[in-house]
Amino acid sequence: MDLIIGTAGHIDHGKTALVKALTGVDADRLPEEKQRGITIDIGFAELRLDDLQIGFVDVPGHERFVKNMLAGASGIDMVLLVVAADAGVMPQTREHFEICRLLAIKSGLIVLTKSDLVDEELLELVNLEIAELVENSFLENAPVVSVSAKTGAGIEQLKRQLKPVAAQIPARKNETTARLPIDRAFSVKGFGAVVTGTLAAGAIAETQEMELLPAAKKVRVRGLQTHGKAVKSAHAGQRTAVNLGGIEHAEIVRGMVLAESGVLRPTQIFDAEIEVLKDAKKSLKSRQRVRVHIGTIEALARVQVLNEAGEIERGKQDFAQLRLEIPIVCVPNERFIIRSYSPQITIAGGKVLDNAAPKHRRKDAESIIKYLQNLNVAEAQNDKAKTAKLYLETADEHGLSFKDLRAKTGWREEILKKAIVENLAKKAVVEAEKILIARTPFENLKTRTLAEIESFHKRESLAKGILRETLREKIYARLPPEIFKTVLESLQQDGKIAAEKDIVRAASHNLELSSEEKILRERLEKIYRTAKLEVPKLEDALLEAVKGTKLNREHARKIFQLLLNSGELVKITDEFYFARNEIDELIGKLKAFAEKSVDKLIDVPTFKDLAGISRKYAIPLLEYFDRERITRRAGDKRLIL
Repeated sequence: MDLIIGTAGHIDHGKTALVKALTGVDADRLPEEKQRGITIDIGFAELRLDDLQIGFVDVPGHERFVKNMLAGASGIDMVLLVVAADAGVMPQTREHFEICRLLAIKSGLIVLTKSDLVDEELLELVNLEIAELVENSFLENAPVVSVSAKTGAGIEQLKRQLKPVAAQIPARKNETTARLPIDRAFSVKGFGAVVTGTLAAGAIAETQEMELLPAAKKVRVRGLQTHGKAVKSAHAGQRTAVNLGGIEHAEIVRGMVLAESGVLRPTQIFDAEIEVLKDAKKSLKSRQRVRVHIGTIEALARVQVLNEAGEIERGKQDFAQLRLEIPIVCVPNERFIIRSYSPQITIAGGKVLDNAAPKHRRKDAESIIKYLQNLNVAEAQNDKAKTAKLYLETADEHGLSFKDLRAKTGWREEILKKAIVENLAKKAVVEAEKILIARTPFENLKTRTLAEIESFHKRESLAKGILRETLREKIYARLPPEIFKTVLESLQQDGKIAAEKDIVRAASHNLELSSEEKILRERLEKIYRTAKLEVPKLEDALLEAVKGTKLNREHARKIFQLLLNSGELVKITDEFYFARNEIDELIGKLKAFAEKSVDKLIDVPTFKDLAGISRKYAIPLLEYFDRERITRRAGDKRLIL
């Protein structure tokens, strides 16, 4: 079993000395730390107890270095809350304890250091002080061990206590993609860039291609170490050193995340549930500028509290949106800490609910709060299908691709696929080729689409139907084309519409002409039938058709469109239209001419004689035949194909 244990406590309470007494390793690695005698940055050590492999993260206790403490605390499984017996509970004891609680660390031990410096009576007083601090918390019933790093007293007892506490810690959920928040980056001669961190989720294998985020830099794993030994792979919960190829160590900084390539995406806005400490000086308010510590990064942000009051009172929790000043990487349910901008004091903490939220408008607050409440419930029930459906419902009519949804959840591929299959089986989600869309917005789109088609029929009762492209532009201009296609297919399957080439109509729509409209149609047919190949201009034909009727030119234009849609008339130019049978007959004459001709070529004068028309009609007709591939221009002649 692998376990990460972090220290916590006030400066000079003996955290580093305790780690050294347990492991034999001095976790203070910086020359400045040796010189000043205080821990400045996080340090690391290891201890093996039978089958329990422990990685210790030693954190600085000084208030100026809480930022560094937070970089180490984010990946720990349990905590050693260290209190010096000769000093008792101090300010950073309280702050570190609250940080661990807000990070949802569930297990730990309380260690009374420097016990050789006090008598039993003072030791008892310090115990009472600690009991008051941890009352009603995850450490309320934690073992308390008195030790002395100087004399070694209590160290073996502490080691014995570690195993039963560790045994009660549940295994890390193996649900999210590989993710290593980086806490150190350096160069090793002959190897190049090396990064270290606690592997938060998933696994990393040698030779694997990965991605450094938020820089979106592709890298390759050249080598791995855990517990100081080279390994082929590392898994969640292990302190891991990764030798990276394809990048210089100077390009890497603490706060970056090494992740499975092409899965997670940087974000600058996320929705969260936030708890404000009861000892905070004031409530957390909208527009307040704060410091957000998540993973190993610190980012400045503005808070947007979602409740009506626009603030979260001390000791309360509620939903808020955090708008960051730099891009970060996070996944749902990841814990974070909020510190005030100035002075830098821990004031709140929480968990991510939606890692890529849009900016919310105040008028949408009620629906957003309901959505976040539902996400909380789904997470508590570990209902992956419900969570995926909620994300899709929030995406509304735009839907999400599989990649979008995976970036949103952070889940491993097989877990997301299972959730999608479950939703498809329940018909809660629709698959529109590469896009997934929740059932409710999909049905809304169907309703709107059918309403638009029926509205068109009311406006244009004589039109066969609405152009497919016109329909797409009216409703789907900003939506993926796959959704438009799937909605039409669904409406066709329901028997609600009929789609023919470029035209879409309601299934119930038929062209019922009035007696006057029928007369108008007959007149137009007669005009073009009688004209043969010497047709009038369109405007002249329309005016001729409406003479002596109560119908106007626009009405005649709609009847004309019916003839065009049915194929009875053929468009040659914007002005000239011909009866289909006349065009077919002329094509027959051309084919007959070609059969008798040696070279199958015809010039304009010959074509005029063949058709019995003037140049006014001959040229437009020949150009039409060129477009239709009946003829092809060859100099000043046409080749009959």
